[in-house]
Amino acid sequence: MQVSTNHEIQGSRVVREIGRISAATGWHGTINGSAEELRARALQRLIAQAKDYEADAIVDVDYSVDGVQACDLSPVSLKRVAVSGVAVKLARG
Repeated sequence: MQVSTNHEIQGSRVVREIGRISAATGWHGTINGSAEELRARALQRLIAQAKDYEADAIVDVDYSVDGVQACDLSPVSLKRVAVSGVAVKLARG
């Protein structure tokens, strides 16, 4: 699966946008592992989703960190890495 942070795939042409998709890691009280590992885990989930839609590639990929602050009910702040992009079909041939 080809992935790009802009709206182009080198050597290919986007012919149809399937739609925006998103995925995320689970919530963590503390971030275990490196930021790169979490980004890779979120990206693998996004790729699996794109394959379900029979996409050839994902463009406009963007990462963010979501967070929930601690409160009286849960004394732990939670974080997760989220990723989104546009699933697309590429020109054949």
